[in-house]
Amino acid sequence: MLDGLDPDQSVAVTAPAGPLCILAGAGTGKTRAITHRIAHRVRAGQVRAQHVLAVTFTARAAAEMRERLGRLGAEGVQARTFHAAALRQVRYFAPRLFSGRDMPELLDSKARLVALAATRAGLKTDREASRDLASEIEWAKASLIEPDDYAAAAAKAMREPPFDAAKVAQVYAHYERVKRAQGVIDFEDMIRAAIWAVEEHPDVAEQVRAQYRHFVVDEYQDVNPMQQRLLEAWLGDRDDLTVVGDASQTIYSFTGASASYLVDFKRRHPAATVVRLVRDYRSTPQVVGLANAVISRARGDLSRLRLELVGQRPAGPEPTVHTFADEPEEAAAVAARCAELIAAGTPAREIAVLFRVNAQSEVYQEALAEAGVPYVLHGTERFFDRVEVREAMIALRSYRGEAGDGLVETVHTALERVGWRPDVPPAGGAQRERWEAVAALVNLAEGRPALSLEDFNAELSRRAALQHVPTVEGVTLSSLHSAKGLEWDAVFLVGLAEGTLPVIHARTPDAVEEERRLLYVGVTRARHTLWLSHAAARTPGGRPRRPSRFVPTTRDQSAASGADARYPRRPLDKAAVAGRARRVMAVSCRVCGTGLFNGADRKLGRCATCPSDLDEELLARLVDWRARLAAIQKVPAFVIFTDVTLSAIAERRPGRREELAAIAGIGPRKLTLYGDDVLALIGGATVDALADGHA
Repeated sequence: MLDGLDPDQSVAVTAPAGPLCILAGAGTGKTRAITHRIAHRVRAGQVRAQHVLAVTFTARAAAEMRERLGRLGAEGVQARTFHAAALRQVRYFAPRLFSGRDMPELLDSKARLVALAATRAGLKTDREASRDLASEIEWAKASLIEPDDYAAAAAKAMREPPFDAAKVAQVYAHYERVKRAQGVIDFEDMIRAAIWAVEEHPDVAEQVRAQYRHFVVDEYQDVNPMQQRLLEAWLGDRDDLTVVGDASQTIYSFTGASASYLVDFKRRHPAATVVRLVRDYRSTPQVVGLANAVISRARGDLSRLRLELVGQRPAGPEPTVHTFADEPEEAAAVAARCAELIAAGTPAREIAVLFRVNAQSEVYQEALAEAGVPYVLHGTERFFDRVEVREAMIALRSYRGEAGDGLVETVHTALERVGWRPDVPPAGGAQRERWEAVAALVNLAEGRPALSLEDFNAELSRRAALQHVPTVEGVTLSSLHSAKGLEWDAVFLVGLAEGTLPVIHARTPDAVEEERRLLYVGVTRARHTLWLSHAAARTPGGRPRRPSRFVPTTRDQSAASGADARYPRRPLDKAAVAGRARRVMAVSCRVCGTGLFNGADRKLGRCATCPSDLDEELLARLVDWRARLAAIQKVPAFVIFTDVTLSAIAERRPGRREELAAIAGIGPRKLTLYGDDVLALIGGATVDALADGHA
């Protein structure tokens, strides 16, 4: 159990029974430490496997923990999420808790009932407002706040609810009434039921505490008051508890998570052993140095547990900081660099573009599609819930044809029913993302060629239940929040400007510190290559913005990382930006001469209010040509050209490639792919003639 552990990990593994707090920095091997600790105690006869309950926050993390424990000879340990552990207990004890009845139906989503409750409270809400209300109710319930206390608690916590706090409290109260009337419960009710079962039923408490005697809590900085109360109910008057966390990765306070339990652990358990893991095995010393520089200026209570990481990997390239004139230019540069990395041998799945808010994703989707780089959106929809993945799994389960020479051939044949082909990936964009999702299932089959189709389907069902997602080939686009717990060879941290990171509504010192920790989490996702960038303006010619206050200067980095540490910051080249701005301002309306800044207006070459000289017949042929070509290439039509670009072509009718390239949005790649066709159409060629050439 101790082979291959560093000295600090060994101390954590062999610490005596009782309260143990492991402060584990990013990439320091915390999962290795806690699984080895559990296995060491089981194999040494100190505890029985079935008496250990390890809880974490994602099904994927719990599945990984169980897999590692199995390899270490500690089968039988229960490793679950808080929700899964509570659900298992409530279902088991339901007849005692609900007067002989089964557990009430568990809501998958609050949305419908919250919308109904809002109506009863006199509010008109759309989908987004209902979702915001549901989030506010979840925060209140996770924080053990009742409807009558919501307004005061929200004011104390400096929340910014979607409606007046008193009105949100009314919605919350109506939601609880509607839920009871329909005989259903939500996830917070289910955890409350688990707490109530132990606190108010001595026979249940005795049985639960006889079953679980030793507890491990991963990501302890993310525990909320409700989960902490459940943990205390499980423990009773015992103290055999191991917690693992990193205060510098506290980024979910808005959901009710509180790192105070981690910060105060030693005070609550005076006899506790505290171990610090600081050797970073994930990232190069250069990335580690930048991470230390980012977090070195943290302030507030959580900064007391700040860890200074020590990189253990060989040296790598210096992180770089870039400034661009506007967001489209920033996105284009990121896409170009992604393409270079992939061409040089970095798999697309080992590259990530991380941003503060999901709204930033769109410009990067467009830029990557333009560059022909496949991408995957992370954190928007669970992999096994995607329509194309569900259809593929149905096709595999229902396949009744003859088995091929092996699993892979059989899977290929079955997936032809949903239109998937192995050798024709579409260009970048939504179609490519869907193709890659199904390709991930095929790649999984290629790694298990000896399985039968029946066994492979069983493996997919198991993974779907655990949300154990297969590897999808494509650059990952993700928010910083969704990226926590993941890592890549190359990471692009983009949009690092004031008003975005920190986000504009982070007004209190605590909120600003959480934004700093978000950047720290982003930096520590990178193993080798790290790029940080911001745009001097959101749109071409837009209002100037300052770079994020959290991006360290060279002096900050040297102080945090030693005299020899150098992290080249590429400062804003004011002359270059001014030149780019002048080029942007040089685009004027060809009708009235006014400067154009809006992207669509710049493409059209005129103000939206100026008269159009659109060639309707040419536009119709362009639209027809685009539709036929999209069908041949199996890509969405907008991937070839957007509607605005086609309108610009039909208005301006360029006669040469140089004139076509002058239309904003027609880059070198699209000029090469489609320039001859477009010029031919402008010259009078028929769509049928061009289509014959592509057939």
